Amino acid sequence: MRDCLNRRAGFDRVLMTVAATFLTVSAGSALAQDQARSSAAELAIEAAIPRPEPANVPPPTASDIKLDTTATVQDSAKEPAKEAAPVKAEAAPAPDKVETKPSDVATTPATEAPKSETAKTEPAKTEPANTEPAKADTATATPAAPAAPAAAAAPAAEPVKAASNVPAADQPVADKLKDIIGAKTSRHFDRKNERAAIEKFYGARDFAPVWTLAGSLTAAAKGVIARLKDAASDGLNPADYPVPDFAAATNPDALADAELKLTASMFDYARQAQSGRMHWSQVSGDILYPEHPVDPNEVLTKVTTATDASAALDSYNPPQKLYKELKAKLAELRGLGSGPVIEIADGPALKYTPAGKKQAEVVVDDPRVPQLRAKLGLAENASDTRYDATVSEAVRKFQAGAEMKVTGILDDKTVKAINTPKRDKQIDTVLVNMERWRWLPRDLGAPTLGDAYVILNIPDYTLKVMQRGQQVWTTRVVTGKPGQHATPLLTETMKYITVNPTWNVPPSIVYNEYLPALQQDPTVLQRMGLKLEQNRDGSVHISQPPGEANALGRIRFNFPNKFLVYQHDTPDKNLFAREDRAFSHGCMRVQNPDQYASVLLNIAMPNEKYTPERVRSMYGKSEIDLKFPTPIPVNITYQTAFVDDGGKLQFRKDVYGRDATMLNILKNGRGKDLENVVAHSQPSYSRPATTLPAGVAVANNGGGFGSSGPSFFERLFGASTPTPPPAPVGRRPQQQRVFTR
Repeated sequence: MRDCLNRRAGFDRVLMTVAATFLTVSAGSALAQDQARSSAAELAIEAAIPRPEPANVPPPTASDIKLDTTATVQDSAKEPAKEAAPVKAEAAPAPDKVETKPSDVATTPATEAPKSETAKTEPAKTEPANTEPAKADTATATPAAPAAPAAAAAPAAEPVKAASNVPAADQPVADKLKDIIGAKTSRHFDRKNERAAIEKFYGARDFAPVWTLAGSLTAAAKGVIARLKDAASDGLNPADYPVPDFAAATNPDALADAELKLTASMFDYARQAQSGRMHWSQVSGDILYPEHPVDPNEVLTKVTTATDASAALDSYNPPQKLYKELKAKLAELRGLGSGPVIEIADGPALKYTPAGKKQAEVVVDDPRVPQLRAKLGLAENASDTRYDATVSEAVRKFQAGAEMKVTGILDDKTVKAINTPKRDKQIDTVLVNMERWRWLPRDLGAPTLGDAYVILNIPDYTLKVMQRGQQVWTTRVVTGKPGQHATPLLTETMKYITVNPTWNVPPSIVYNEYLPALQQDPTVLQRMGLKLEQNRDGSVHISQPPGEANALGRIRFNFPNKFLVYQHDTPDKNLFAREDRAFSHGCMRVQNPDQYASVLLNIAMPNEKYTPERVRSMYGKSEIDLKFPTPIPVNITYQTAFVDDGGKLQFRKDVYGRDATMLNILKNGRGKDLENVVAHSQPSYSRPATTLPAGVAVANNGGGFGSSGPSFFERLFGASTPTPPPAPVGRRPQQQRVFTR
């Protein structure tokens, strides 16, 4: 009985072993079928774990018949399947990141699987076509079992950063620049547009320095430094553009600081060279020039990429010929000129007397005249000893520039002034004139008209028409009186000429001069040929019809501006013979308006062939507007120092005190504050209600204009949609012919 039981127990163990083997084979077959759906990570894991297959299972032996061993085999067969699931869920989204380096696998301790088993598992990896890209990953992970799970759990690798273009020697400076520009830029740059330009420029070059390379100055830096140190030759102050000591900058912090300081000085130089050390509004409220600020982005690009950085920075100075001539004369004044000093000996007074009706021309001969000619820059007939009209006129101009009484006589006082010029004062005068040139537009003329323009110099009382760099025509002018009637400085465009203009009296003259005169004499306006109109709102308008006696003469030259000034003819021709001609209320009177008109019309409309005679043939009692197809720029300037056609430096009286004001600002001002714009009150054209005295003749204008009538500006220059005033009762409306060619 005991033997039967023992045999039955042994038989049960055999059945259990066979069942365990069947389960193991079934599990292995199922796993093999599931490999087609496995990820690269799972394939790597499964390849590293040896699994029993039917062909590898040996026949059971007596040592295998152990229940506990059988149980262990069943557990070990199930565990790999359980572990595979979480690995698949984690690695599936990014199979390409499971790749492990051979060095990682080699350093991981692992138990090698039998070679025969590894060889048997490899065919399963090649069955699915879509797993071919992962074969290399699987093969790499095959030598060691634990390495694949470790790689699957590793974090994703960061994107590879692009290689820096900054040389290794400059990288520490670049890092410092990045820190400063990112947080402390305001230490060096107090203008928003300059800070933005710095961030953009240095950011684009990975914050690499532009003025140094491996701690040494670049060619561009040397050019910029040379220009900044020579700023005095441009009429500027080198102290305003400090140059950092790069030689003393021995560490990245110091080099980065010097880099930005030089850039800041370059910005200051370019800005002030182009627009001036002071804004024109700091000087007076009657100056209006167009703004032309520099672009810091353009400065950085232009200077740092130029072959000659010094020349590139110098290009921000005015390009005009008259400015460059002043610059050359400034160098001569500071160097006291070249060659021996010419002294004029004392002697009798020399006077030239022109021929008159009752006397002949008187020309004095004197051995001092050749020295006088040289001193005054008269190159023609340099050895001539006659004190003739040419020499006398040169003496007159010198006396005017030296603010002496203009006589044309070479007396002791004039000789002393010529021999001992006030060079410091002359240098200051040249400096402020160079400064005013910075306010003017870079292009004075109209490109489509051969760069034609009009330029009027108030202290010299002259007007010139320029085209293609040459003087086309010139004439004398009368300008505004010093004080509230000073002629404003401005740049505008002349749009048309009016023949037979109506004079619309400015409100300032109406209320400050004519209305007070009416209180004394109610008929004064009638006797002057002026017409007074009182509007419904009580305001007064005074005008003078076209005619020979009109205050504007026969022609008005219109360049609309906020100051309501223009150029015009005048019936008072005698004033043009005077040396000082500041007599008007602000407008500019032209000596030969018919010639001036024909010159401008031939520039604007060359096919029309205008002549002074043709212009005069239009004189009459009706306004005629001759409009320019292309407006001609008009530049009103204030040049108390300039170089004449003979190359001689000329000085003129500071009639409006502009030089004195500017020198005071430059010497006592506060640096960059001078560049700020000063707000001035605008000209007032209001016409307050007025009670007229008894006996004043008021023109019947059909009820007058209300408060919505045409403004003085519209009366003067015309409105965009002009509305003619109602015709006076009993009169035909005045006809106005407009020529638009």
